[in-house]
Amino acid sequence: MAQNYRLLVNGKWVETEEKVAILSPYDGRLVGKVCRANEKKMEAAIAAAAGAFEKTRRLPAYERSAMLLAIVRGLKEARRDLVKTIVGEAGKPITYAKGEVERCILTFTIAAEEANRIGGEMIPLDISPTAAGRTGITRRFPLGPIAAITPFNFPLNLVAHKVAPALAAGNTVIVRPASQTPISSLILGRICTEAGVPKGAINIVPSSVEVAQKLVTDERIKKITFTGSDAVGWGLKNRCGKKKITLELGGNAAVIVHGDCDLDFAAQRIAIGSFAYAGQVCISVQRIYVEESIFASFRRKFLKAIRENVGVGDPRKGTTVVGPIIDSGSADRIMEWIAEAKKGGARVLCGGRREGNIIQPTVLANVGPRMKISCREAFGPVVTLSPYSDFDEALKEANDSVYGLQAGVFTRDIRRIYRAFCQLDVGGVIINDYPTFRVDNMPYGGVKNSGFGREGVRYAIEEMTELKLLVLNMS
Repeated sequence: MAQNYRLLVNGKWVETEEKVAILSPYDGRLVGKVCRANEKKMEAAIAAAAGAFEKTRRLPAYERSAMLLAIVRGLKEARRDLVKTIVGEAGKPITYAKGEVERCILTFTIAAEEANRIGGEMIPLDISPTAAGRTGITRRFPLGPIAAITPFNFPLNLVAHKVAPALAAGNTVIVRPASQTPISSLILGRICTEAGVPKGAINIVPSSVEVAQKLVTDERIKKITFTGSDAVGWGLKNRCGKKKITLELGGNAAVIVHGDCDLDFAAQRIAIGSFAYAGQVCISVQRIYVEESIFASFRRKFLKAIRENVGVGDPRKGTTVVGPIIDSGSADRIMEWIAEAKKGGARVLCGGRREGNIIQPTVLANVGPRMKISCREAFGPVVTLSPYSDFDEALKEANDSVYGLQAGVFTRDIRRIYRAFCQLDVGGVIINDYPTFRVDNMPYGGVKNSGFGREGVRYAIEEMTELKLLVLNMS
């Protein structure tokens, strides 16, 4: 029987009248029923976070680190339950669900280490005669209650990327998880409370968009950290007033394949980077630019890699790479964009078919740069394949986007590598691998419509703390 899940508010599990059924996007089965916060419960969560901050701000580094390591132990014990939950509520193929749980463990482990490394510096101020005998010392201090608004596609680890650095820095946090996938975060909340996180320091409150607005407008919230669509994210920035904000938004990642690279490796990696988890990843490959001299050879190897290595279907099977799209509305939109491209002259090299919420891995050629499937974020198992004659031309085409999260470049030439690093308008350039590459200690974020600020544990801690200066007059 499916389990019922309550809110976590001020260290207690709270029942509400409104409950929503969480259904598997693969087969529609009931995964669980989740309570949703009303305005009163959201107010209670904010008040709890504000009250608990008076304790967490004073916790010494060793206690914060020990608390995070206790969470790591709880995550390890809950591995199987977490994997099953992610597969169920997100439709994520089990191989990637297992990977997400291991990444979450790593994220909290890094946070435990970084809690002991939050430091400052000594600044010599006697560079002027008027400052003789003065020395400056800086230190980082926690901000206060942080609102974490998280997406469906990484329902555990992208929550961890907000919760772990917040706790490491001495902040409190209120998590408003994605409506499609709230259960993973509620399990994480249980693990946190059992690990000794102070009452009120973490609150998990699934809610409607309307109720969640209080997190944006309430002055007790000192920072918002949001992962989701660019339209919603920039709207939050416009409304959040004086709060600090970090936005990790969308992308339509480009990858450039030059003639001097290992073509077999590039084809294999890009096939996975394009279609893992049905392309529902912000840094999933969407646009592939291939040097003309190797275009036909790459196309053949790439399509072969898709046929042989990209399994489609039941996310519970270990061979599945492409599982279901999160909901039917999103699947409808992706198919409409494919149809629009075909009508405009694009050619389908493979895929283009749908069964239920599953869309076959789709490769399109002859795609114009202003077609939605190219210039907007597909967030589905669709890529475009285009030739180029000159490397600088490829860099310009990769930059011809309102997004700039990460990009990949396959080449052995150090001059081209450095040119790509300097000229690509993205937050991260990945050489000889797909742009979908991420390790959890990396600075992660984008430019243009792709975001504002950086995640990655140490970099998130910097965003979640305030730098304060102490000046000592020792003369």
